[in-house]
Amino acid sequence: MTTPPTPDTYRALRVIRDGDEKRAELQTLPLSELPEGEVLIAVSHSSLNYKDGLAVTGKGILRQWPMTPGIDLAGTVLDDASGTYAPGTAVILTGWGIGERQDGGYATRARARAEWLVRQPAGTDAAWAMSVGTAGFTAMLAVMALEDAGVRPGHGEVLVTGAAGGVGSTAIALLSAAGFTVTASTGRPEEEAYLRDLGASGIIGREEVPALKRPLEKERWAGVVDTVGGETLAGAYASTRTHGALAVCGIAGGTGLNTTVFPMILRGVSLLGIDSVTCPQPRREAAWQRLARDLPASRLAGVTQTRGLSEVPALAPQILAGQVRGRTVIDVNG
Repeated sequence: MTTPPTPDTYRALRVIRDGDEKRAELQTLPLSELPEGEVLIAVSHSSLNYKDGLAVTGKGILRQWPMTPGIDLAGTVLDDASGTYAPGTAVILTGWGIGERQDGGYATRARARAEWLVRQPAGTDAAWAMSVGTAGFTAMLAVMALEDAGVRPGHGEVLVTGAAGGVGSTAIALLSAAGFTVTASTGRPEEEAYLRDLGASGIIGREEVPALKRPLEKERWAGVVDTVGGETLAGAYASTRTHGALAVCGIAGGTGLNTTVFPMILRGVSLLGIDSVTCPQPRREAAWQRLARDLPASRLAGVTQTRGLSEVPALAPQILAGQVRGRTVIDVNG
């Protein structure tokens, strides 16, 4: 049992290294343990992402010890030394290295720089923001990048790889809401009904796209949201249609890219890198406003579960094993 927090303390899930042993435990800490930053935030919700699973199980992404994981958080401002945010302002924080290089969202208090934060869109709440989280924010950036590259619903199918994961499933919902015809690539055939409910028109097996090995394959995809990388990205790239584009945002299948320049120089195909960590604030705000419009809480209810902070150590190995579908919101007071 942890000591109940007082006004000068907070509760956090800390990952501790003791020799070769790494473990996660709930602790009550003084506010002086928080990192530097102008804004003190009362955190109400975070979420569970693949990176969080790695951090909580001590698998290599943490830059210092001890550390509070949680790459997302939402809550209200308690104090802002910069004067940017009034007390009580609802804010969202994703990226910028929180939960990896700096204490993150698995705590009842956080401290951050003002320029990292985004105001929560009107008509939404913290639970909705964390049901979207980094996964949904990344998916939105990918969809916006395809649109900026000229990909339109009438141009043909858009492929989403790693479709049953957090980014993939949200991308399907967003693309469907924008009028695109979506084909989902997944290694989980049992999720077909789930993916179709999100808006996928077609389902293909995980093995189909990486099997495309020629420098130029038959043209199929008007656009691609790729969360896998490796051979899957290479196959999707080789089969993208003239003047199509691929938004690249994941490495679940590998970090390599063994391919040629032919799709670029013979078909005008664009590879678009999606960086959700240091994305500039104006782009962040635009993405969150669009998410509030296109991905309301009612749309996410069926793909979201809410669990307590005390449950995270047990959930972390499950997400690494691919056993967590959709989105998991973490109530940090639970």
